Amino acid sequence: MTKKIIITGGEGFVGSHAVEHFLKNTDWDIVVLDKLNYASSGLDRLRDMECFEANRNRVKIFTPELQEPITVGLAAEIGAVDYIINFASESHVDRSIADPVNFIKNNVNLMLTMLEYARIVNPKKFIQFSTDEVYSEAPIGINYKEGERHNPGNPYSASKSAQEMICRAYSNTYGLPINITNSSNIIGERQHSEKFLPLCIKKTLNGEILKIHSNPDQTKAGSRFYLHARNIAQALQFIIEKTDEKIDKLDASKGCWNIISNDEIDNLTMAQKIAKIIGKELKYELINFHSSRPGHETRYGLDGDKLKKAGFNYPVNFEESLKKTVEWTLKPENKKWLQ
Repeated sequence: MTKKIIITGGEGFVGSHAVEHFLKNTDWDIVVLDKLNYASSGLDRLRDMECFEANRNRVKIFTPELQEPITVGLAAEIGAVDYIINFASESHVDRSIADPVNFIKNNVNLMLTMLEYARIVNPKKFIQFSTDEVYSEAPIGINYKEGERHNPGNPYSASKSAQEMICRAYSNTYGLPINITNSSNIIGERQHSEKFLPLCIKKTLNGEILKIHSNPDQTKAGSRFYLHARNIAQALQFIIEKTDEKIDKLDASKGCWNIISNDEIDNLTMAQKIAKIIGKELKYELINFHSSRPGHETRYGLDGDKLKKAGFNYPVNFEESLKKTVEWTLKPENKKWLQ
C-alpha cells in the first residue's frame, strides 16, 4: 500500500519544499496541515510548483489551528499515517521579541497537539524540525554536535528548545519513534520577504540601503551557514528511510541529526554575492543589532559528521543554490515573492 506522510506547516517556506520533494521522489500520499497564517501566502507556494497540479490527487490540505487538539472528524478524514514531519512553528526572531508570550505559547501548544495526535495514530517515525539557534552563539571554530547543551538566547530559540524537550519526554514516556533535526540557515525559492536573501534582492533592486547585522562596534558582519531547502528535504527522506536511531534518554546525541551547510559566509559577503548575480551595486550599512534586537547572536555553528557518516550526501552546493535562487526570484512571474 502507498505510504502516507503528514507535513505540518506544508504551506510554509521549508515545508512546501518538503511537499515538492516528496511529490517528485516518492509515490506517497501527502497530508498538509497548515493554518495559513501571514507566512503561508495562502496556497500560493503549492500552486507555484510545477509538479503540484499533476499530482493533486496525492495531496490533501487541511487548515486546523494546531494550538487546539486534532478533532475526531479530522483524524478520521486523514486516516492511518506512516510518517509525520512537524515544520509548523512561528520562526521569525524579531516577532518573538516583540510578542514573546503568544509566540512561545503557539510553538509549545502545537507541539503538544501533534505529539498527542501521534500517540493515537502511532506513526513509524515522527520528525521534529528544529534549528541551530537552540545552542546559541557559537564561538569561531566551534560547531555544536548533536545532543550538546542548549542555551537559547531569544524567545524563538527558547520555544524551539522547549519543543525538543517535550519530544524527548514523549519519546521516553510513551515510546514514540521521534527524531529531531537541527539545521543551518536555509535559502530557496518562495521564501518570505522578511528573510535575509529576499530582503537583499529587494533592497538591491530598489537601490536602497541594506542594514546588515554586525558585532557591537560595527566593524565585522555576522556570519551564517546557508543551505538550500532541497537539501533539507533530501536529508529528511534519508532520515526516514535509511536510519533506525531513536531518541535515547541516556544519550542526548541519539535520535538527533544536524542538517548542515559546510559554507560559512558573513552576511556582507552574502549580500555582495547576491548583488553581483543581480548585476547592481550593493548599498549597505553595518548595524549593531544588539541595540534593536536584544539577544542577537552573530554566529551559529553545527557539526554535520554524524549524518555524513550515516551515508548522506547533499545534492545541491551553496554557490549553485544561491545563483539559481536569485535568478528564479528575478523572473517577472516570481517577483511577487518579494512583496
